Amino acid sequence: MKCVKVPLKQLNDTRIKLMESGQMNMEYRIKASSEYGYIPVDENPDGYEIVDMDLEPMKKVPHNFSELLEGELSSEEIENLRTSFDTIGDIVILEIPDDLEDKKQIIGDAALKFTKRKAIYMKRSAIKGTTRVRDLEFLSGVDDSVTIHREHGARLKLDVREVYFSPRLATERKRVMQSVEDGEKILDMFCGIGPFPIVIAKNKDVEITAVDINKEAIKYLNENIKLNKLKGSIETYCGDIREVSESFKLKFDRIIMNLPGLAYTFLDIAVNLIEENGIINYYEFSDSYEQGIKRLQDACSEVGKEVEILNTRKVKSTSPGEWHVAIDAKIK
Repeated sequence: MKCVKVPLKQLNDTRIKLMESGQMNMEYRIKASSEYGYIPVDENPDGYEIVDMDLEPMKKVPHNFSELLEGELSSEEIENLRTSFDTIGDIVILEIPDDLEDKKQIIGDAALKFTKRKAIYMKRSAIKGTTRVRDLEFLSGVDDSVTIHREHGARLKLDVREVYFSPRLATERKRVMQSVEDGEKILDMFCGIGPFPIVIAKNKDVEITAVDINKEAIKYLNENIKLNKLKGSIETYCGDIREVSESFKLKFDRIIMNLPGLAYTFLDIAVNLIEENGIINYYEFSDSYEQGIKRLQDACSEVGKEVEILNTRKVKSTSPGEWHVAIDAKIK
């Protein structure tokens, strides 16, 4: 490799001049000895001593996941691959199209190299069943599906094979937490591993009742309560909210209903358990807010209550034309 040879004390100034003039070869590393430095060049710059040296090539750092797949997948295949993925703690979960099934190992290895996480899994099914879990296939790294995810200063331990958790709701959880007042009594009807309760109780002095039908989710929620220093308190229940709620002796200032596919079927329970002027944080999958607002209004009218809509927003896109929507409603 052609190099400009300069005394070591002149190395940095010479490097800058050659870079500014466009004469330095940026694909190789500069080499230095005890007395001289050797700067790779493409041509023979005037006024310098030129020598031949063996230099180490620069490692090319990919700017994105797609760059790592160049040469392995065609440009059309890369275009069709969803390069966004869920990162949960030190685990990455990919969604790979059926037509790239035969390239899944290449894609998994590239994701491991790019993200530098512990394990790469791919989705094998949609979220299903009453416990809201999906099938995952291990692709690359270490096959260990237990991790600790950090969010807004909270630590959330979980097994991605056994429970549902979406890191994409972090902003929504923070928004709800910031709207909570100290002293509130809160019910999370479908709490999972407890991201809403943990984030809220870590920052607010509240009493939270957390319910989920998935035994594994409640197991990890109990661990997460111990993992975090909480200002508030969390009481956990494992079971169907319809059955569990029969034992409740109190009403709640706030009820969180983040089960967007089925939450509307539990609105009758929520409007009966909510305090006067209490707030329901209601979620569903829809192309608009009108459907959810009407469901809230209908459930309240059944028991002689009224609804004041405080806020609506799109939390995230779930499919073309459909959103995970949130509606904040005060119940009177």
